[in-house]
Amino acid sequence: MGRGRPRAVEKGVLGQNTSTSPCSGILNIPSGPVYYPTEDEFEDPLEFIYKIRPEAEKYGICKIIPPKSWKPPFALDLNSFTFPTKTQAIHQLQARCASCDPKTFELEYNRFLEEHCGKKAKKRVVFEGEDLDLCKLYNFVKRFGGYDKVVKEKKWGEVFRFVRPAGKISECAKHVLFQLYLEHLYDYEEYYNKLNKLGNRSCRRGNQSERKRESDCQFSSSKKRRKNSESDRTEICKVKEEAHDQICEQCKSGLHGEVMLLCDRCNKGWHMYCLSPPLQQIPPGNWYCLQCLNSEKDSFGFTPGRELPLDAFRRIADRAKKKWFGSTSISQVELEKKFWEIVEGSAGEVEVKYGSDLDTSIYGSGFPRVTDEKPSSVEQSTWDEYCASPWNLNNLPKLPGSMLRTVHHSIAGVMVPWLYIGMLFSSFCWHFEDHCFYSMNYHHWGEPKCWYSVPGSEAQAFEKVMRNSLPDLFDAQPDLLFQLVTMLNPRVLQENGVPVYNVLQEPGDFIITFPRSYHGGFNCGLNCAEAVNFAPADWLPHGGFGAELYQLYRKAAVLSHEELLCAVARSEFDSKAAPYLEKELVRVYSREKSWRERLWKNGIVNSSPMPPRMKPEYVGTEEDPTCIICQQYLYLSAVACSCAPSSFVCLEHWEHLCECKPQKRRLLYRHTLAELNDMVHLTDRSNNEEAAKNINRQLLSSHNPPALSKKIKGGSITQMQLAEEWLRKFSKLLQNPYSSDAYRRAIKEAKQFMWAGHEMDPVRDLVKKLIDAQSWAQCVRDSLSKVESWMSDRNSDVAKVQMEVVDNLLSLNPVPCNEPAHLRLKDFQKEASQLTLEIDSVLSSCSNILVSDLETLYSKTVDCPIHIIGSEELQCKLSSAKAWAERVRKCVSETYARVEADILYKLEKENLSLQVQLPEGEMLLNLIRQVECCQSQCCEMLKGSLSVKELESLLNRWDGFAVNIPELELLRQYHKDTVSWIARVNNILLGISEREDQETVAHELTCIQKDASLLRVKVEELPCLDIELKKARCRVKALKALGCKMSMDYIEQLLMEASILQIEKEKLFADIYEVKKIAVSLEERAKRLLRNKEEISEFEDVVRASEEISMIFPSLDEVKDAVSVAKSWLSRSQPFLSRDSMELGSSLSLEVENLKILVSESKLLKLSLREQLMIQTLLDTCTRWEQDACSALHDTEWLLNVENIDDEILSRHSKIEKQIQAIESVVEAGQGLGFKFDMVPKLQDACSTLRWCFRALSFATAIPTLEEVKTNLEIASHLPVMYTTCSLCIALIDWVNWLNRALEVSSQSTAGRSNLSDAEEVLRQYQNVLVSSPAMISQLQKAIEKHNSWLDQVHLFFALDFTDRSWDQLLQLKEKGNNDAFSCSELDMVFSEVHKTEEWKRRCEDVLHPSVRDAHLLTALSQTENALERSISICEYSNRTNARALCIFCSLDGVNQKLLTCSTCNDCFHLQCIGGSPGDPNDSKVFSCPYCHFMNSGKISRNGSDPLNIGRKKFKLHKLVELLSDDEHLCLWIQERTVLHQIAQKALDFKARVEEIVKFVLSYSDKDLSIIAKKLCVALKAVHVVGAYDSESNSKIELALARTSWKIRAQRLLDGSHKPSIQVLQRHLKEGLAVGIPSEDYFRQRLTEVKNIASQWADMAKKVSTDGGALGLDKVFELIMEGENLPVSCEKELKLLRDRSMLYCLCRKPYDQRPMIACDKCDEWYHFDCIKLCSLPKVYICPACCCMEGEDFASMSTSGEERVISGKHEVPQTPSPRHRESTRKSRKTKWERVDVAANISSTSNIEQLFWKNRKPYRRVARRRSQFESLSPFIIVQNSSSV
Repeated sequence: MGRGRPRAVEKGVLGQNTSTSPCSGILNIPSGPVYYPTEDEFEDPLEFIYKIRPEAEKYGICKIIPPKSWKPPFALDLNSFTFPTKTQAIHQLQARCASCDPKTFELEYNRFLEEHCGKKAKKRVVFEGEDLDLCKLYNFVKRFGGYDKVVKEKKWGEVFRFVRPAGKISECAKHVLFQLYLEHLYDYEEYYNKLNKLGNRSCRRGNQSERKRESDCQFSSSKKRRKNSESDRTEICKVKEEAHDQICEQCKSGLHGEVMLLCDRCNKGWHMYCLSPPLQQIPPGNWYCLQCLNSEKDSFGFTPGRELPLDAFRRIADRAKKKWFGSTSISQVELEKKFWEIVEGSAGEVEVKYGSDLDTSIYGSGFPRVTDEKPSSVEQSTWDEYCASPWNLNNLPKLPGSMLRTVHHSIAGVMVPWLYIGMLFSSFCWHFEDHCFYSMNYHHWGEPKCWYSVPGSEAQAFEKVMRNSLPDLFDAQPDLLFQLVTMLNPRVLQENGVPVYNVLQEPGDFIITFPRSYHGGFNCGLNCAEAVNFAPADWLPHGGFGAELYQLYRKAAVLSHEELLCAVARSEFDSKAAPYLEKELVRVYSREKSWRERLWKNGIVNSSPMPPRMKPEYVGTEEDPTCIICQQYLYLSAVACSCAPSSFVCLEHWEHLCECKPQKRRLLYRHTLAELNDMVHLTDRSNNEEAAKNINRQLLSSHNPPALSKKIKGGSITQMQLAEEWLRKFSKLLQNPYSSDAYRRAIKEAKQFMWAGHEMDPVRDLVKKLIDAQSWAQCVRDSLSKVESWMSDRNSDVAKVQMEVVDNLLSLNPVPCNEPAHLRLKDFQKEASQLTLEIDSVLSSCSNILVSDLETLYSKTVDCPIHIIGSEELQCKLSSAKAWAERVRKCVSETYARVEADILYKLEKENLSLQVQLPEGEMLLNLIRQVECCQSQCCEMLKGSLSVKELESLLNRWDGFAVNIPELELLRQYHKDTVSWIARVNNILLGISEREDQETVAHELTCIQKDASLLRVKVEELPCLDIELKKARCRVKALKALGCKMSMDYIEQLLMEASILQIEKEKLFADIYEVKKIAVSLEERAKRLLRNKEEISEFEDVVRASEEISMIFPSLDEVKDAVSVAKSWLSRSQPFLSRDSMELGSSLSLEVENLKILVSESKLLKLSLREQLMIQTLLDTCTRWEQDACSALHDTEWLLNVENIDDEILSRHSKIEKQIQAIESVVEAGQGLGFKFDMVPKLQDACSTLRWCFRALSFATAIPTLEEVKTNLEIASHLPVMYTTCSLCIALIDWVNWLNRALEVSSQSTAGRSNLSDAEEVLRQYQNVLVSSPAMISQLQKAIEKHNSWLDQVHLFFALDFTDRSWDQLLQLKEKGNNDAFSCSELDMVFSEVHKTEEWKRRCEDVLHPSVRDAHLLTALSQTENALERSISICEYSNRTNARALCIFCSLDGVNQKLLTCSTCNDCFHLQCIGGSPGDPNDSKVFSCPYCHFMNSGKISRNGSDPLNIGRKKFKLHKLVELLSDDEHLCLWIQERTVLHQIAQKALDFKARVEEIVKFVLSYSDKDLSIIAKKLCVALKAVHVVGAYDSESNSKIELALARTSWKIRAQRLLDGSHKPSIQVLQRHLKEGLAVGIPSEDYFRQRLTEVKNIASQWADMAKKVSTDGGALGLDKVFELIMEGENLPVSCEKELKLLRDRSMLYCLCRKPYDQRPMIACDKCDEWYHFDCIKLCSLPKVYICPACCCMEGEDFASMSTSGEERVISGKHEVPQTPSPRHRESTRKSRKTKWERVDVAANISSTSNIEQLFWKNRKPYRRVARRRSQFESLSPFIIVQNSSSV
């Protein structure tokens, strides 16, 4: 919160409203304290917080609930409030991968593999069908503590969830992930851990691949510079580069290259002291900057979202909460549990919106403010009360007692509150406030906020747990806690001993967080909160800690802590603040004193004060520079250098500013130590001498060092001694004649004392006098120099000296120093003073002065060398008089432009103020008199009535007057307006009657009439204008009457008006009269038609004729209404008239009531229609049909309401059928009419009822099915209610219900079976049924008899003994009971026993199913028993040497199949039993069984599968044991139970024998593996034969197989023909550790010994290969021999040694990095220095080749021709170490070819090595003797030749 931070600290978060945590049942977090202040306590917030601090600070947080009377109004308009949002990925607050750059990891990983493993990384590592990100896998394993801890705590499931968030976790997947990490990353992790231990660091990765890890730590790059162990500067540079070729990315400086680290990827540089946090030593291995370690793609933060109105945000919040918890209420416990599930990544991906860090100065505050608009719903008194409330967060930072009162600028979030709009799960992560401030958060409205807090006293413990829990995140971002994007479950903190407290904040609650207390939390739903920082006096020590923390992490501070302390010390502060302020000032003073003295000792003696502040009592009024290293504000002091004027550093980093000598640097200070000391004393408000002494003791005891001194030649000297010597030297300087050099030297030498304490006050006093004297003397000299310069050359640009300056310089008495020039300056002052008096006399005179006198006096001031004060005023008066005269002359002589009268009056007034005599004054007075005369005449005329003639006379009289008089101009304007108006009238009256646009004419005349009222002059044309306007309006009405229809009355009135205006004879009005005559005739005809009710066509003719004229006659509306009503009636009658054309059954049905309405309406029509009779006839037909329908319904009711049902119910069957036919005919006739009759539904209901009765009566003749009866009952439930109450329907419904019940009882089905009592009840109910059913009664009686017979059989069966009950009898009882029995307990018992027995058998089959898929259960059990017997016999006969002539799988001889005998174990097998085919290639004379072959191969793995993939399918033995306990619940005995008991006994015997074998194998540790191989073969055979599976036994067998396989492969590595590499041995040993090979095992000890020997030899070989020839060649050959005889392959090291033994040049030395050149003829290499070659020639021929061919050696190096090979030019290049490999390979091939041709034999390996590494035979034999001739050019070093 505040400036300098990329993301500000949030204030609003969650809390609670009770004294106990609502989630204590889940997280067990104790609650923070809650306080309820009284009204009096609530008046001063800082006082109340000071009171509760001793208790509340232990928790780091507390909640304050205000009094009930404190309810501030919410000041924001929620309807118009919009704000920006941020998107938070809640599921990544903790469970996210570090933002590591995969390219950097890949680079580092590849370097490690190439350097330490001798291999390259695989391009792809696939896991579950997708590429596996090794970078992420490595970081996730590191987060859980590394490989060993993940394996120990079984955390591979959690690692999998990070690697594959959407994948399904399985045991197989975890095992595969474990194997992949072990294979690819385990070695890298081990090396990384060793590297950390080497550098004593825990947060730096890297390895060393391209440079040596030696004590001097040299860089391989020419740009990397470090300090070696002797503190000497090492710099490797192949070419000369410009200075500062590499700059630090932090401070932008290229200096101090010895402590600059270059990133091993991007090659950018950083000083170690510029890093955040800084490094104290060079990190081991490779080093990468944070930009390369972090990936932009995976970087995590809260992304900015859209700007939303509150309503839209509310909808989003409501949807989110409904999605998680629906519409039901959720408890706080469940909500908090869900939040931490999301944070830990176990609840899926969750993103929410959060309106956080909203600056209230921009978006508005929730608290009332004076500058805000008051809502209408809030009273003014309430608004004013809360505007001034101290608990208003806008007022809190500026309250009395707050240290922030002195802060001038508004820091957002610190001085200005921030607003927070949250939704469900929106979070604020762990952090403490900027600068360790207090914070206050107020909850305005909405859901609660849940807070967690760690006290400030436990901050270090909190940070340690955070780093240990999220090591990968802190490796990528060391300042992670500054980013506010990380959460950690409080449970983790509690488990590590860090106290955590919880608070739930409700609306209206305040939350206080204390300095350095880490806090975080989340929102429980939509809410609004506001927060701000504040700083009471007790905050000051924490503020100092915060400033130091910013300095450590190179973070820009919110404000300058030192500036704040000084500002508070100068202000009025509370007495409570004095102890804290005093203590903090003493700390700052001590620190400042210590560093200033240290700089002085180190040679920084130049110093200068900083510019003073304009407002030192406020903080932040001016921007201070910042340290380029630590980014902190430099308020008190800084160090600068002239080499970098814009760069500054703090005192702690003075060495890092530049590389200049200390004497060239300068200390900048704002306050001397004496001023700081006085400032400390200001904090004592008690005026107590004892307190002052205590302060002095504190200031002295902070260091209490001896007197400040430094070494000089011949001893040491103190600063005080130097100061005293300076005083003695310069104390008499003021009495001597002034010398600027002496003064400057004295002041410069005194700078080293100015910053010190009060002991240097004499120095500062003398320096102040010297500075003042220097300034005075210099000013005197400058003034005299200007005077003399001006007098010598008046035309130069030299400015005069001001009189005030001279007076000030000469007014001092005594003068500051001895400067003789001030006497000469005093003479010039006297002359200037006399002239000043004359000017003052003239300017103060009241009488008129002549212009000539003024000009004389002004010329004197011009000649004076000193600038006179009154000269400007004199010059101004003279120039003003001349300018006034010129203006008067211009006004009098003006002829073209008129002069304003005001100007004349102004000139007159100016003349009076000038007090100068001028002749132009009289001219001005004459002109003013003429102006006054003209004004009087104009005003007289304006008072009366104006006429045109009088006005023209006046204007002619004053025409040509040169003065502009307003009254005259006004009269001219009146005359002009009048003339213009008369011209317009005359123009419009010409031909006005002939114009067609009469509306325009009327408008124009109206406008002219309005303009006439504005004229001030009377006009005679106005009455004529009024008459013409009336005529024009009448013509407009006439034109309108002809254009649209008007009433006859309106036309008559218009013609009368035209007659009055005498325009009736115009053509327009004649046409209107003709139209009137036609309208009168039509009116008479319309009245006749209405009177006689004529045909509709006559009416229509009248209507058509009326449309042709533009006049409406009176009866026209009545005629139109008659036609309209008739047409409407015809339209509604059309459906009834055209019903014959409608299709039968059409959905369009006609209403009879509508027909009746039409008939009644036809009698009211005013005209005659033929359709009226047709409608009447149709109505009569409908009336007759309704009478027939009523008759049919009456007959139906009589038929259904029969009185004597028993006698007549069956005889009515035929009558019902006839009545159905009659009703159907009536319905058909009604539907044919096409009307919607109300009787039709009633007839249909009656017909449906009769049909149901007819169908029900048919059931009396034969027994129906149950489905038919149920269908009939369903139809009966839908019969009309009015008929179901009839006697016939009631009787038939009762009978059908009884019939349904009887059929249900008699039908015995599994789905619904009735009891015996139900059948008897049905028989009893038959007595109440009116319809007889003898067949149904007989069927019920037979069912009861069958049920009783079955019951007797069941009782007889269960009366038998347990062993006499057979399975077949039980099945028969079940089948018969299923068909004949009613529901009873005996039936349930039979079904239950059958089910239990069948279920037991099914389970047996399921257990044995894998091994006996198609066999019967009893057969399968017998086969399993036989297999167990064979397995036991295999174990028993394992120690016998003689072979059995039976197959161990099937125990049969080879009569039907061929038996194969294993040549190793002598056991017999059928080829088919072991999964082979008759043509199997193993079926030969020498046969090896699969078991022996499997054990000899050594390819055994612990994967849980069948290693041989032969034998039976395995079944689980423990399942059979469970069956034994379950068979006791069966009701009968079956043979399978006996066999199963026998199997269980034999299985236990078999398991014991196998475990005995495995125990022996696991404990075996000798060299002979045949013993355990034989034992394991027996165990495998036994297990495969039995086909059973036991998890415990099988895991032991797998472990034994894995260990045996490891030993077999170890034996092959040791005894095999191919030598293994060291890496293979290491990998094999690691596999042995994974399977638990004991340390005493023979093969583990042997492999360890061989690996150690090979590693020691490899290290020696690498060292020798880079020694540059230090070791003798014979020793090298012995080392090669030793390496070749090792049992381990070290080809890489051997190759290095063989290359090392290659000798070059005349000096016979191996390659040693010196520049070399190759001969273009023989390809032999020579050192430049050995052959005295200074530059690189284009073609080089060695001396041997030159001598051989007789060429001139001297000409070869200067040849200008290039060598041409195959048509291409090739310039030989000096070989580099990178390219020598290919050259050596080609040379080796050439030499080997020569060796073969020479056919040389050797007697030993040593001699062969010497021969391979000698010079080619042909060269040595032929040209060695000729080398002597080259002595002037080459010196042959025989001592180095072989």
